[in-house]
Amino acid sequence: MAEIQLYRSKIIPVWCPGCGDFGVLNGIQKAIASLDIKSKDVLIVSGIGCSSNLPHYVNTYGFHSIHGRSIPVATGAKLANKDLSVIAVGGDGDGYGIGLGHLVHGMRRNLNLTYIVMNNGVYGLTTGQASPTSDLDLSTKSTPTGVIENPINPIPLAIISGATFVARAFSGDTNHMSELVANGITHNGFSMIDVFSPCVTYNKINTYDWYRNKVYKLEDDYDPTNLESAIKKSYEYEDRIPTGLIYKADKPTYEEQDSVLNQAALIKQDAIKLNDQSLDEFR
Repeated sequence: MAEIQLYRSKIIPVWCPGCGDFGVLNGIQKAIASLDIKSKDVLIVSGIGCSSNLPHYVNTYGFHSIHGRSIPVATGAKLANKDLSVIAVGGDGDGYGIGLGHLVHGMRRNLNLTYIVMNNGVYGLTTGQASPTSDLDLSTKSTPTGVIENPINPIPLAIISGATFVARAFSGDTNHMSELVANGITHNGFSMIDVFSPCVTYNKINTYDWYRNKVYKLEDDYDPTNLESAIKKSYEYEDRIPTGLIYKADKPTYEEQDSVLNQAALIKQDAIKLNDQSLDEFR
């Protein structure tokens, strides 16, 4: 195991004191350190939002993309260099709002990526409007009389969309979360980890205490390979909310099924030299 300090950048996080994203940052750094992956072999891609500042705070390669576009950028990087450990990060607004279409297609392709969503139930960066995961009746700046839209449940959505590693964590338990992140990184396929990350400034309902009174860890005898039980578990939310690995499947990745990508990383392959004869073959 490498020293966690190796993965801490010199940039100081600017999140609000107590923000759940500090726990997620620590969990990701712990996970990379536990796997002893060199910084040069990791790329963290984000979209836009409070949580999407995370790549600046980790001593790895990073790409701060535009709103909702972390998955397309991460996909391009992974297809160009499949030897990279590519991690996409962002918030519930970024990933389950404007970026949801990209997320679904990334999961159905079973790309070998890890996607970590810091889910706080509001748009934190723009000062607390309702997000796609806001609970019904939640009063926010954009819904002063309460949310009337059904919230997105990302866990069953990920399962039925084709993700082959689907987990949920709580940023108040960084050790448990770091184990899930490490397992997600080493999993061969699309890993999605939804992390409850409380917004201490704008969401006064879904607080650390609120989550601590509800979340529980799945027992060792739970079988994440059972699709039926995974779907059932993914709908537990009202009184108790399961955390841990909810679903896992062993399926070929997009890269393994592509005749070019399965040979070697594109950056390690010789460029095709086209001439008149080879061009005729494409016509």
